[in-house]
Amino acid sequence: QVHLVESGGGLVQAGGSLRLSCAVSGGIFSIDAMAWYRQAPGKQRELVAEFPSVGRPNYADSVEGRFTISRDSAINTVYLQMNSLKPEDTAVYYCYADGLRTYDSGAYQHYWGQGTQLTVSS
Repeated sequence: QVHLVESGGGLVQAGGSLRLSCAVSGGIFSIDAMAWYRQAPGKQRELVAEFPSVGRPNYADSVEGRFTISRDSAINTVYLQMNSLKPEDTAVYYCYADGLRTYDSGAYQHYWGQGTQLTVSS
């Protein structure tokens, strides 16, 4: 069974930094793309950063220059380094894996993590 587990959320002051991690388990053969989304209360879930299978990572305009997505394919883990945090970054952050294949199945599937809370105080 495939699981995505996020960690690293918490409380930080404005201007601070934090790193989120997402580890994927469940006999993973390959993953095409991984991404981070976030959702604030009363708002829609939005894409924060994406690490595609080809090409360069891309970011939402609101986090460009402050956040960095990275990926370690050897351990099926994606990270989000967040610097110069602002109160408007406060949200639940979700990990997403697309085009995932397991050793048990060659079918391409996608999965969501359970989310981790980030709160930035002013």
